[in-house]
Amino acid sequence: MTLLFDDPIGRAVSDYHFHSINTPITVHCDDFDDDAIETSYLFRTYKQMPDIEKKALSLCRGTILDVGACAGTHSVYLHKKGYEVTALETSALCCEVLRDKNIPNVIYEDIFKFNHQKFDTILLLMNGTGIAGTLAGLEVLLHHLKTLLNPGGQILIDSSDLIYLFEQEDGSALIDISSDNYYGELTFQTEYKGWISQPFPWLYVDLSNLTNAIEKNQLKLDKVFKGQHYDYLARITI
Repeated sequence: MTLLFDDPIGRAVSDYHFHSINTPITVHCDDFDDDAIETSYLFRTYKQMPDIEKKALSLCRGTILDVGACAGTHSVYLHKKGYEVTALETSALCCEVLRDKNIPNVIYEDIFKFNHQKFDTILLLMNGTGIAGTLAGLEVLLHHLKTLLNPGGQILIDSSDLIYLFEQEDGSALIDISSDNYYGELTFQTEYKGWISQPFPWLYVDLSNLTNAIEKNQLKLDKVFKGQHYDYLARITI
């Protein structure tokens, strides 16, 4: 029996941290086959992180806001390096884990409602653009993040261009141009031990559309670090 539950990922994170239970999280998407995430991956060490994440952590400076901190793999690393890190999460269960991992500043709040502090670095990893939900939402997200930056501050955000999913053998891409939705706008549900979330929008964005959203907010795409398979890290400044 499957039951609706607001926070399957938070439950999985809590079970792993407090009870060493490593049951996978299933990710459902109408457009693609189901995917499984080992909960232990959310607790990966620095050595286990992909190069994009390592690069982002190396660029962090000053006071840091870790948006969507989840199990705290990035917050813990930065805190141990001596940075002043604030971990922001919409999952109360993840917040419990973050506090138990001795992150001193843990805030249970939606990024779009958070406006209490300013930071030198705002970090959004594990496809950080996903939080925006849609291309229109990306402009809203960047506008809000800009208000949370100190002078000289930076936003570090990663994503992937899903165009490769539509590529043909001749190198062209088969995309339905009549569709109302951008091909990187997906809808997911997460499931854990029979508990399933409400559907939620999630955005993967190509660099061209990211650049447009950045420029509309009078921000600057300072640097792009490309991964091995259509993934990238963007450094955005005022």
